[in-house]
Amino acid sequence: MLSKPERGSFIQAKLAALYPDPQVPLDHKDPFTLLVAVLLSAQCTDERVNQVTPALFARADTPAAMAVLMEEEIRAVIRPCGLSPQKAKAIRRLSEILVEEHGGTVPADLDALERLPGVGHKTASVVMAQAFGEPAFPVDTHIHRLAQRWGLSSGRNVTQTERDLKRLFPRETWNDLHLQIIFYGREHCTARGCDGRGCEICRTCYPGRKHPKKTRKA
Repeated sequence: MLSKPERGSFIQAKLAALYPDPQVPLDHKDPFTLLVAVLLSAQCTDERVNQVTPALFARADTPAAMAVLMEEEIRAVIRPCGLSPQKAKAIRRLSEILVEEHGGTVPADLDALERLPGVGHKTASVVMAQAFGEPAFPVDTHIHRLAQRWGLSSGRNVTQTERDLKRLFPRETWNDLHLQIIFYGREHCTARGCDGRGCEICRTCYPGRKHPKKTRKA
């Protein structure tokens, strides 16, 4: 069995070969449209979000324009994404706050982003990483699951998983690795398609594993 540093090096090299130039899979043109798209992706597929956002952004693609829309109008457009009442309320209110407190722009500040309605640590981290190029390691369900299967974290919670991954991998690799692990988790090491013994990374990291790897939910 490989040591944790050896597993980390192998995983990093393998993912870089598979996904040499990972791009965030949510269609957007600037920090604001990315912020809204990431917010909409909660408990929704990226594909569905990308089907919905063109109609939404045709109506409003800036905080100032979004802030003057009726909440009901936003809700009607985003309904296919699920949780539309909460998401519509959050999108309209955060747009108002961006206008009132940030000059109508999305702040490149993690704490300020986390204070916006509907924007938690993961969403704020994605925006910091993908819109502003700041190193971050947002942990979603795929990353949380794979970090446990690959022995990179105990997986007690997403906070612990994020901390463990940041300690293991170089800071300059975080933004790519965040996307690369997600892509691998969707394509090769899925929740049902691999139990910790099926995909190439699982087999390489734990060649002697005899039983399924039980993982804690995020």
